[in-house]
Amino acid sequence: MTHFLGTFSGKLDKKGRVSVPASFRAALERLGTEELIFRPSHTHPCVEAWPAPFFAALSEGLNTLDAFSDAHDEMAMALFSEACPLRPDGEGRIVLPESLIVHGGLGEAVCFVGVGRTFQLWEPAAAKRRMDEARERARARGLTVPAPSQGQNPGRPA
Repeated sequence: MTHFLGTFSGKLDKKGRVSVPASFRAALERLGTEELIFRPSHTHPCVEAWPAPFFAALSEGLNTLDAFSDAHDEMAMALFSEACPLRPDGEGRIVLPESLIVHGGLGEAVCFVGVGRTFQLWEPAAAKRRMDEARERARARGLTVPAPSQGQNPGRPA
């Protein structure tokens, strides 16, 4: 499985352009896609970037909800209403819509944070606080990653 790993700094220009880190573009290439779905996080003050196939798989979960239920309506609105499909240009840049820039509180400096299947764009000081909080909460709660299932090679996905 392709993962987005690491934390990288970028610069947002006056036109809303920012370069996606080269290692993240390489991860997309391994996935066989260039398209990303950018959306405001509904849990944090950041912008989420989902490879299109992962976003499609996520949105399939809506099919398990009653199409006319409040749960379906709320999640559909949260997932799709401000989502924006983008592809990096030949130089690896994307143009973020103003609404996403505002949601993330992004200024000239942007912090790209790899979080496994997706990555996030943060205002740098907010990213640092979030990473510190996550580390401390995991430590305080004694959280660990479950061991692979019996017969599963730990170095290889099932």
